[in-house]
Amino acid sequence: MRDPRAFVTIQRATPRRQSAETRAQHWREFYEPLSSQALAEQGSRCMDCGVPFCHGDTGCPVHNVIPEWNALVSRGDWHAALASLHATNNFPELTGRLCPAPCESACVLGLIEQPVSIRAIEQAIVDRGFEEGWIAPQPPLRETGHRVAIIGSGPAGLAAAQQLRRHGHAVTVFEQADRIGGLLRYGIPSFKLEKSVLDRRLNQMEQEGVVLQAGARVDVATLQREFDAVVVAIGAEAPRDLAVPGRELSGIVLAMEFLAQQNHRDAGDVVAPSRSVDARGKHVVIIGGGDTGSDCGGTCIRQGALSVRQFELLPQPPAERDETTPWPLWPMQLRTSHAHDEGVAREWCVSTIAFTGSDGRVTHLCGIRVSPLSRDGRFSVSPVPGSEFEIPADLILLAMGFTGPRRDGVLADSGVGLTATGCVQTDARHQTSIPGVFAAGDARRGASLIVWAIREGRDAARAVDEFLRTSTGPRRQSARTSRAHGTSGLPDAQPRALV
Repeated sequence: MRDPRAFVTIQRATPRRQSAETRAQHWREFYEPLSSQALAEQGSRCMDCGVPFCHGDTGCPVHNVIPEWNALVSRGDWHAALASLHATNNFPELTGRLCPAPCESACVLGLIEQPVSIRAIEQAIVDRGFEEGWIAPQPPLRETGHRVAIIGSGPAGLAAAQQLRRHGHAVTVFEQADRIGGLLRYGIPSFKLEKSVLDRRLNQMEQEGVVLQAGARVDVATLQREFDAVVVAIGAEAPRDLAVPGRELSGIVLAMEFLAQQNHRDAGDVVAPSRSVDARGKHVVIIGGGDTGSDCGGTCIRQGALSVRQFELLPQPPAERDETTPWPLWPMQLRTSHAHDEGVAREWCVSTIAFTGSDGRVTHLCGIRVSPLSRDGRFSVSPVPGSEFEIPADLILLAMGFTGPRRDGVLADSGVGLTATGCVQTDARHQTSIPGVFAAGDARRGASLIVWAIREGRDAARAVDEFLRTSTGPRRQSARTSRAHGTSGLPDAQPRALV
């Protein structure tokens, strides 16, 4: 029987990172997992709260039944814990690695002690499930005859695809990149997510009957003629840029372009020298203090940069939870990432005012220190007189976040309504202004957490399934469309090209 006082007698433990010196020499994941016994002890720290805030919207948007699988792990019933975990989350191996764990911030134990190691337990459950062969394809028991197109293969699109396929609908996922996965494939460094972790789940989905088509450029109107429903899950990849003098200089690169290139290299692709961006032997400045900037920093360290500095416009957060974000909210507080341990130097309250260069290439960044201001609840900054500075910079990486989905490509001339912020506008059931066309994930919400993307995909799938089951019946396929499940009248994906 689980010790009801374990949260008092057992201290929090999490997987340890390899030393900074060791992990900076390779591109693999670098956490050393806890033993089964240690994980059982960590699961026993769960207080089995009467009102478990960890799995409400504040703590876990997919509503993982966290106390249940904590208890199962504490008793050594890993198989049952896996079933509980999968009941609400299609891809716990992804959230266990990439989610910042708002569930832990909302843990009731966190009010008086260190919270339960929820994320570590989650990842351990699903990784063990794959190792033991417990995770197997779950094809539908019957086919509905309906066909659904998913545009985008990030976590929202993949979650919607798997759910809809298990409802018996024929599902095809269209991805414009040369491999499936969206930002999971090319936006997340391999040292945070080894792509074999993604591939093993994609293999399961294909065996369930989901058709994954990479290298496909599609549009909503064409897909509407071929499919009974369409889900737009293209993410929010329009980058926030920096309009300052010298922006046109070579060597100033958007973060996602930089990260994608390294992921291509890790996959064995050849990056054309004329397009290659590499930090080796360079003084690098990353503009933007978030996770994307941290990922760029870790990548630069592994590539062999001479120095890496990360500039943030905002002031340094407090070491402990700020009073403006009380429990159970996600706390505003200082966090140190792997990259900062590896040698990325952070500086706060810095604004970039210009770039200078020679022969068309950037050589220096010009900045100024700023002071934070708050007026009518709105944050702004004021330059500090006399604080201007100039530093050498051979490579500038812009990691200032995203403004919403790209307006070109899928959304161009689609007729899909947009919100004031540029996201896809939908009703409460995820349906856009075009009947039968739905949206999910960052394309609908704006840039957010992976756990919200999975929740969005599941919710959209539920809405699409309801729409299809109340419609008049499957749409007849066009003459140029194969009657084989999953194929479309669209051009075949092109062979993978070197980038």
